[in-house]
Amino acid sequence: MVGPHWNGWANGLTNTRFQSAKAAGLAAGDVSRLQLKWAFGFPGASSAGTQPVIAGGRLYVATAEGEVYVLDAKTGCVHWTLEVEASIRSAMTLEQRMDGGLLAYFGDQAANVYAIDAKVGKVLWKINVDEHPHAAITAAPQLYNGRLYVSVSSREESQVGDPRYPCCSFRGSVVALDAKDGRRLWKTYTVSQTPVPTVKNSAGTQLYGPAGGAIWNTPTIDIKRNVLYVGTGNNFAPPSTNRSDSLVALDLHTGQIRWSRQVTENDIWNGSCRQPNREAAACPDADAPDFDFTGSPLLVDVGNGRQFIVVGNKSGVIFAFDPDDSGKIVWQRRVANGGASGGVFWGSATDGVNIYAASADFVAANPAASGGMNAVELRTGKLVCKPSQNAAVTLIPGAAFSGTMDGRLRAYSTRDGTVLWEYDTAREFTTVNDVKANGGSMSNSGPAIVGGMLYVNSGYSHHGGILPGNVLLAFSVE
Repeated sequence: MVGPHWNGWANGLTNTRFQSAKAAGLAAGDVSRLQLKWAFGFPGASSAGTQPVIAGGRLYVATAEGEVYVLDAKTGCVHWTLEVEASIRSAMTLEQRMDGGLLAYFGDQAANVYAIDAKVGKVLWKINVDEHPHAAITAAPQLYNGRLYVSVSSREESQVGDPRYPCCSFRGSVVALDAKDGRRLWKTYTVSQTPVPTVKNSAGTQLYGPAGGAIWNTPTIDIKRNVLYVGTGNNFAPPSTNRSDSLVALDLHTGQIRWSRQVTENDIWNGSCRQPNREAAACPDADAPDFDFTGSPLLVDVGNGRQFIVVGNKSGVIFAFDPDDSGKIVWQRRVANGGASGGVFWGSATDGVNIYAASADFVAANPAASGGMNAVELRTGKLVCKPSQNAAVTLIPGAAFSGTMDGRLRAYSTRDGTVLWEYDTAREFTTVNDVKANGGSMSNSGPAIVGGMLYVNSGYSHHGGILPGNVLLAFSVE
């Protein structure tokens, strides 16, 4: 990409969510002077849009209503909109073409992947990457060397409260596509066995397994080793498999699994375990922890030619894996109590010294719970500081940004964890597009910082979100 930008989920192949001082156009010393410049409302939405993507003076964002918006990054005025087949949760990944064209790639909740002309909003190709009726794409695709790498997750885990539903048959996967035309090059499942009939529940419904291993996160590309890394989720139905709740390394060219490292065994859980009639439905184990890896792995340099893959999961533990020793765990650090809707939920960030991971523990499950912005030393796993926090983290030199479930956007000093700036987004806003809008819980996506502007969504009604909202906010110091 040419010029300052924020591209995809984490602004790079290694998913560090770090923006350089030059590209950010914002110094840590100026953060306290940030002021709201404009607000944009998403019509009829209870959750705000996807992770904002910015390039060439334009901002790209999509919504759960299946709409893509391209805005002027300085003013919030609309350049064009596009409506697609299904809800969108993934950020867009942009590609600057040699002929000067700009393409945008993204997926939807029906497991379709799109390529569009980002200048005018024309769909160039569309392909479905998984025929399961509940397959979905929740993560931005990763683009490298002419190939688009797509993580496939699922809504099946939350669809199984009905005792008549034949749970479960979805298997998570990574799919490699030719970016030119969407042609599938390979597909690798996280659960290698095909689901087969197992038992019938008390309602007489035939159940299936094994299933699960959904991938919620954007793949991390390791050019040196020619592999990509993804974190997987729990099994939905028995029997348990050896790549659930795991870090998995796949060959970029063939999709062959090089190695995997499981951190939680026998985690077989689905949404029916929260239902009063769970015995009549498909709950395999009401006490299973549901410890998915939801955020993307970070590939980091730790000195002396060594690299680690660092990532946290819903257990509340951050892990460092050795990519040169089949993912052997180098260190692990607990930063939260963890739980089905808690722990380290979304994306972390690193400045090459520490990893900054937001965490959340829910009071309903643990009255003593608290959130946290956790700074952990990359080389050793030592906890450096722990102020209070939740959503995906974005980092510039000297400052880490993240939002909370009660709608507060905060910037922390990376030196000592003190709060540099705070803004309460849980209120009504006057918008540039005259849509009634308010902020709310801040979860999933984090801020994007480009060219002296900070962009962030506010409002989240899924997975523990307590304050719905529908607004995109833009800040600057001018």
